[in-house]
Amino acid sequence: MQLKDMRRLSDNELAAELKSAKDEMFDLRFKLATRQQKNYRALPLARRKMAKLLTVQAERAEKAAS
Repeated sequence: MQLKDMRRLSDNELAAELKSAKDEMFDLRFKLATRQQKNYRALPLARRKMAKLLTVQAERAEKAAS
């Protein structure tokens, strides 16, 4: 999902995407630790996705505070 697509999401959809990204990161870490996951690049990609979602959420919080 692109950053511009993330900005179009509602607050509830953004929170749901953030929760699913956190769950995905947990799952990937577990699978990498147990050697079930072979794609090592999946974890940094999931981390980047979560960072983008948190950035959009912080932008909205800053905008609401001003």
